[in-house]
Amino acid sequence: MSIFAKILLATDGSESSETAARAALYLSKRLDSEMHIVCVAPEYPYMHAYYDLRNQEEEERLRREDKRMLDEYVDHVRQAGGTVADSYLRMGEAAKVIVELAEELDVGLVVLGSRGLGLIRRALMGSVSDSVVRHAHCPVMVIRSAMQQIV
Repeated sequence: MSIFAKILLATDGSESSETAARAALYLSKRLDSEMHIVCVAPEYPYMHAYYDLRNQEEEERLRREDKRMLDEYVDHVRQAGGTVADSYLRMGEAAKVIVELAEELDVGLVVLGSRGLGLIRRALMGSVSDSVVRHAHCPVMVIRSAMQQIV
């Protein structure tokens, strides 16, 4: 049995996430691994400052949109021949949520994309992929969107 029996693909729907999905799909097929997909949606704190019915409806609309995007992503992976054990829509700080879910599921590998922020933007904003690499209990594969195709 491979140490990569479970692979967690973290996606945000970006181009680099699409490339990461192809890499995770390739690995899961070759290694006969169970694939899990997580999408971490941001919390919308501005909605809670003056939380009323209108804001609640807007938040519910955003969550439905996030869920629809995740479901489409899972369908896309399945149509490409992948087997998805489960998918997760979580809210919060992306890196922290990804690391916590990876530990909870006891995955052997986390795969995620990187947008390749410049040094200044990374210093100001932080990098999800950098943080996951530093804090994950398992190996992490970071894929840049510049990578064209895996096969």
